[in-house]
Amino acid sequence: MSDWDPVTLEVFRNLFYSAAEEMGVTLCRTSFSPNIKERRDYSCAVFDGDGHLVAQGEHMPVHLGSMPLSVEAAIEHVPMEPGDMVVLNDPFRGGTHLPDITLVQPVHLEGEAAPIFYVANRAHHADVGGVTPGSMPLSNSIYQEGIRIPPVKLVRRGEVVRDVMELILTNVRTPIEREGDLTAQIASNRTGERRLVAIAEKYGPDTVRAYMHHLQDYAERMTREAIKSAPDGTYRFEDCMDDDGQGNGPLPIVVTITIAGDSARIDFTGTAEQAQGSVNAIYAITLSAVMYCFRVIVPFPVPSNYGTVRPLEVIAPEGTMVNARPPAAVAGGNVETSQRIVDVVLGALAQAIPGQIPAASSGTMNNLTLGGTDPRTGDDFAYYETVAGGMGARPTSPGLDATHTHMTNSLNTPIEALEHTYPFRVRRYAIRSGSGGSGRFRGGDGVCRDIEVLCPCQITILSDRRVHAPYGLDGGEPGKPGRNVLVSLDGDERELPSKASVSVDAGTTISVRTPGGGGYGRPGGREG
Repeated sequence: MSDWDPVTLEVFRNLFYSAAEEMGVTLCRTSFSPNIKERRDYSCAVFDGDGHLVAQGEHMPVHLGSMPLSVEAAIEHVPMEPGDMVVLNDPFRGGTHLPDITLVQPVHLEGEAAPIFYVANRAHHADVGGVTPGSMPLSNSIYQEGIRIPPVKLVRRGEVVRDVMELILTNVRTPIEREGDLTAQIASNRTGERRLVAIAEKYGPDTVRAYMHHLQDYAERMTREAIKSAPDGTYRFEDCMDDDGQGNGPLPIVVTITIAGDSARIDFTGTAEQAQGSVNAIYAITLSAVMYCFRVIVPFPVPSNYGTVRPLEVIAPEGTMVNARPPAAVAGGNVETSQRIVDVVLGALAQAIPGQIPAASSGTMNNLTLGGTDPRTGDDFAYYETVAGGMGARPTSPGLDATHTHMTNSLNTPIEALEHTYPFRVRRYAIRSGSGGSGRFRGGDGVCRDIEVLCPCQITILSDRRVHAPYGLDGGEPGKPGRNVLVSLDGDERELPSKASVSVDAGTTISVRTPGGGGYGRPGGREG
């Protein structure tokens, strides 16, 4: 089929998107952990028979841009038959960081040897082993971060491979919760399989294959049009991570973007060498962040798929923080360094297309993990959450308060769910007034999230923007840096660095005070 109909294209766009969204609904509703059920720290996507992205749900940008490399790794390493599913989390073989476990399944039509689709989902598991509960440690090697799963079959011909499941469950602190979440991921893929088979049977496999490719071509054309709107030239921007949690920092991240016609070269040469600590990103994360930035500059809705990447050449020198080699520690690269990659890419694009890019948002996911033994049950627990911050002000309006931005798209854990499930008490949850940068339009304010632990706990925080503030644009002021504060039972406060892991007694409160977004435009005019 050489020609295509725009109405039919829109029909297929929504059919594939709806399949990915329904996969997400299944995963959310059948999962065990608050991290997936409440915070929705998961992503689902549909791929063509070659493993190229076709459609994704409105889930986590940091997952979705990197998931194609997981599908590629599964296809390359494991021959898959109908009913099989491959599980993996190895960052150096298609994964991101170890808590993100991906499940990949081929979708076959009856009588066809080759799959017509692949479906995949990725969920952040609250614990996958490692040296601290929550598997987000201040590590200096990936071997400290948890169980590392290469691409292997978790489901064979429709049946769970018990040996593989038991191997995973034996290496985590919360095996019942982990098995429940993995089973939810299996159900999610099966939902996608049913929906996609029904679509192919209704419209015919040839038409379905053709429109998958038409959608990818359409996304490519729209991305190229957006790139063409920027003047040809070279644009450079630099920002940094505060530190790596091992006493090293600041750590620069540098990008040079070269626009030539309808294509762009994004070069991270000059970025710091891979760090001793866990702020290293693997190439899939860097690609994901770049893909996100170029998708958001397209001034109208466009499907996010393989076509978005085609106009982009991403150069990330091996052995740097944006393309780390094993056995680098990577727990924070997925969640923290990805945010700074976005900051520098958008900072460079603000030079290319002034007046269209917002100031820097909070620039950190404020990752908090707490673990111990629940005195109510005697069972071990591990809790993980990300805490929202301020959005950067926009060229025509202020930034939003207390929101997850850029590479994270998760929700908060409701206080009721948190206190019901874990031995915690939420002492304060409020907007951090005045933390947004001033300007013609103010940056959004961050939040204050204070959690008291009701039993002895290990608390680990992986955050950033505690030293170097989120930048303003066009004369706007930077946002206020964040703070991490430990409050003892008698009220004494102890400042923690951006990355810390401490053992505390019952009655201790961890107070996470997140950064505000940068302001836009010089202060003194009308302020948003």
